Amino acid sequence: MKAIAIVEFGGPEHLELMEMPEPKPAAGEALVKLDYAGINFIDVYMRSGHYARSHTYQTPLPMTIGMEGGGTVAALGDGVTDVKLGDRVAYCIVRGSYAPYAAVPAWRLVKVPDNVPLPVATALMLQGFTAHYLSHSVFALGPDHACLVHAGAGGVGQLLIQFAKLRGATVITTVGSKDKAEIVKQRGADHVILYRETDFREEVMKLTGGKGVDVVYDAVGKDTISRSITSLKKRGLCVNYGGASGLVQSVEPLELAEAGSVFFTRPHLADYVASAEELRGRAADLFAACGAGKLSVAIDREFPLAEAAAAHRYLEGRNTKGKLLLKI
Repeated sequence: MKAIAIVEFGGPEHLELMEMPEPKPAAGEALVKLDYAGINFIDVYMRSGHYARSHTYQTPLPMTIGMEGGGTVAALGDGVTDVKLGDRVAYCIVRGSYAPYAAVPAWRLVKVPDNVPLPVATALMLQGFTAHYLSHSVFALGPDHACLVHAGAGGVGQLLIQFAKLRGATVITTVGSKDKAEIVKQRGADHVILYRETDFREEVMKLTGGKGVDVVYDAVGKDTISRSITSLKKRGLCVNYGGASGLVQSVEPLELAEAGSVFFTRPHLADYVASAEELRGRAADLFAACGAGKLSVAIDREFPLAEAAAAHRYLEGRNTKGKLLLKI
């Protein structure tokens, strides 16, 4: 089968449409005929070699890229009872979705309800799960909390803003342009900071009466992390879950102390969908909110499979206003 793969780590130019073996489902797995693959920064990190030493997200070469997909069940391995042939399914955190077929552990598949389009279900997997665990588990937002969401107009950012508002929190968000500011206002953000025009930390302090926010959700990374930490109230939490400007290499413990005895965490999604029960519980919440019209999923662009490199360049250019998908 023709799939997007890499034979060495590097930039988008290393993504090649090449012949790869069609997977066969082992015991406990299902073969999914893919219609869509999600495009995410985790794909960039795996392509570039940032996860070369990761035990959680292993990157053996040659490697078919892609950690999120949606399609229909085409074949079943021995012992699979969770899904049946023809089921519409979506999944994430299984490598190899930039391809026509993927073999996926059956427990990682979620059935897509009839009222949720497959592109939306695919878009909700990695980014939706991320927004859910950040707002419900890493820091369980509530009506008494104020949060700062960086990159609010991106795929995760838009979903995170909506979940924060559904949980009653006050949302401050940063964006890079006025058109993106309009997007996040539509998603419910209470305060919008144009980070290219003003220092976001100063604005956060003005908006919070000098106290700072309870939690910062930072997917920008290198360019923002120090100011994110000092935007917190005493004993607040900085959640670094991505590195659009570059990965954070280190944080000094004394920096956390001097910022007000604040906390810092760098979570992996895989640890928050670690069982079928947890995975499907989050999926049920996502699909219910989407079906009830409480959660809007913005799909920015769909790229043909052969244009995966262009899709990565678009993502890394930080131009996105929602989810990017590959149409298989």
